Amino acid sequence: MKTTFYIILLIFFLGMTSCSLDEGIQLKQAIKNDYRSEDEKNRDKYRNPYETLTFFGIDKKNKTLEIIPGRGWYTKVIGHYMKDTNNFYVATYQDPTYAVDIIKKIQTEFFNYFKENQKIFGEIKNLDIDKNFNFHNYDNYFDLILTFRNIHNFLDQNKSDNIFNSINKSLKKGGVLGIVQHRADKSLDLEFSKGYVKESFIIDQIEGHGFELVEKSNINSNPRDLKNYEKGVWTLPPRLVEGEKNKSLYLSIGESDRMTLKFKKVK
Repeated sequence: MKTTFYIILLIFFLGMTSCSLDEGIQLKQAIKNDYRSEDEKNRDKYRNPYETLTFFGIDKKNKTLEIIPGRGWYTKVIGHYMKDTNNFYVATYQDPTYAVDIIKKIQTEFFNYFKENQKIFGEIKNLDIDKNFNFHNYDNYFDLILTFRNIHNFLDQNKSDNIFNSINKSLKKGGVLGIVQHRADKSLDLEFSKGYVKESFIIDQIEGHGFELVEKSNINSNPRDLKNYEKGVWTLPPRLVEGEKNKSLYLSIGESDRMTLKFKKVK
């Protein structure tokens, strides 16, 4: 009887291991997909999509939401990975209140692109974020919510409480919130308009909205980042807002130093 039990346990364990390996292979294939441009793939060395998404515990079976996907750098990876699941959503501004023309243009291009390429990325469903940075009708629905390099905008617009509350309401208890954000030095004053935020400040803010920090990682850290640029984080690639001025220096620094934080909803 004991031998039979251990054989069954071994088969179960091997099956689970095989599923985990398959998921990892599929995620790597999604990262290599041909619909990502060479420019997008060149940023992998800074953004580490495989390590980052694995750290957050991405799983095809889980309802997953990406908040403010921008031009879709991560959406192209997650959408391809989850294309047959009907489990992937994005949240975008219904009516942007800052950088209005730019955001409207980016969002229009985003939706046109993913509609035209639905066979590749599957149906990516959208939630509207209103003018007060709330979104509704998905209470206790998601297993995983992700947002990449957006927290400074929520804070700069004085709407972070609203969106953090909406995130909390829409996550299942025990669900995960994954954040990647430009990291300010501890000595710097809070100046969200430059894109950088102190790690301790974000942790305090999120934990004040019913979350607990589970783990943090230096996957996306960059000790070369000086963080003292007059025009903020956008001085660095990929934006390079100063054009040719000091371009070689900024290219040698690379993309910004980023915190990678994993929270769990506890209440």
